[in-house]
Amino acid sequence: MKLQKSNFQKFMLLWGGELISAIGGGLTSFGLGVYVFGQTGSAADMALVMLAAFLPTLLLSVPAGVLADRYDRRLLMMIGDGCSALGILYILVCMLRGAASLHQICIGVFISSTFSALLEPSYRATITDLLTKEEYSKASGMVSIAGSARYLISPVLAGALLAVGDIKWLLIIDICTFFPTVIGAAVVKKEIAVKTRDRRESLVESLKEGWKAVTGRRGIWILILVSALITCFMGTFQILAQPLILDIADSTVLGIGETVCACGMLVSSLLLGTKGIKRGYAKVLSISLFVAGISMLGFGLWENIYIICLFGFLFFAMLPFANNCLDYLIRVNIPGDLQGRAWGLIGLISQLGYALAYAIAGVAADKAALQFHTSVGRGAAGIVMIAGVLLSMTAWILYSLKSVRMLERPSDIPVCPESRNKSKEGESCDKAADME
Repeated sequence: MKLQKSNFQKFMLLWGGELISAIGGGLTSFGLGVYVFGQTGSAADMALVMLAAFLPTLLLSVPAGVLADRYDRRLLMMIGDGCSALGILYILVCMLRGAASLHQICIGVFISSTFSALLEPSYRATITDLLTKEEYSKASGMVSIAGSARYLISPVLAGALLAVGDIKWLLIIDICTFFPTVIGAAVVKKEIAVKTRDRRESLVESLKEGWKAVTGRRGIWILILVSALITCFMGTFQILAQPLILDIADSTVLGIGETVCACGMLVSSLLLGTKGIKRGYAKVLSISLFVAGISMLGFGLWENIYIICLFGFLFFAMLPFANNCLDYLIRVNIPGDLQGRAWGLIGLISQLGYALAYAIAGVAADKAALQFHTSVGRGAAGIVMIAGVLLSMTAWILYSLKSVRMLERPSDIPVCPESRNKSKEGESCDKAADME
């Protein structure tokens, strides 16, 4: 019992660093969004910055996952989070010399995200190293709380700072927030021995093992593919929410509105962090995604900040439930020694939806505004509503898949010999489970 308590305390140390870092990242994200939209008035340009920040994470998630299984995961977290400050520093220097252009901002966020790509697989795999299966759901709720800070605390703080200063202060604060994560990872690294891993295994062999881990079970593979659709719809919401609100309000109201909306994430994350989910993960996943889709529909339907905040609150309240269920269903069905490369591949596949959303959502909103002779904000609202309807339809289909529901009981599903080495045998296991 003492070991479990000690391990959870170590997790909380890492979590505290990530919470502070998330707040700093949210300040920069909010500030750059307002800055670019104020300079260009284009939703497509805002999406371009988000795409530049996202691409390194997408492209490097797989090799970062392999590194997380072969080297010290805490050291990778320190390098990733610490060096990611360089990109933000570059943008700050450009602004101090005058005004940062769109391409300079894109370069800066690309550099920052390149180093941050090392962080995510190592962080997720470290959670598995530290905690027991019973603690996964509670830990996932705590991770959601840290993620909610980016939307809950950062927007209102950024809006207040922009009212009395400029974006440079946001960038300076963000640079300072990278240090707590580095310090926390260093402390945990000192207290936890590094597991011995076979580094003679080639990169290609490591990727093959990770690929078998995520494709050997039909339910996991379907869940990952569906998550790519989900991230596409949610990415559309994240991109277009700012121009939608800025069309009817200023940056201060935007900051307050985003904070009110993110309170939904805080409420549900606190609930999950204290209680967790005990059963019915597939059902909770489908319901939360369905409600999130309906909330997107309501979010874009009316030009009223109060109604927008209400549906935004509901949308963000559903995200921790969905993330918690996805995290649990995948984590308990993948061996611990494959967690790093598996999460890297999962990140690559599932986040392709974000790449698609960042590439087309802003352009679609601009073109919709031109086509229907309306503002960019109303064009964004139309795209958000379409994405919401499609998200609800996806959630409805997801729950009908038996192979996904059976992931809740990994011990009840027949396991074939050497399933990690032969994907066809893994498929036979799934067929046997479906027959039952």
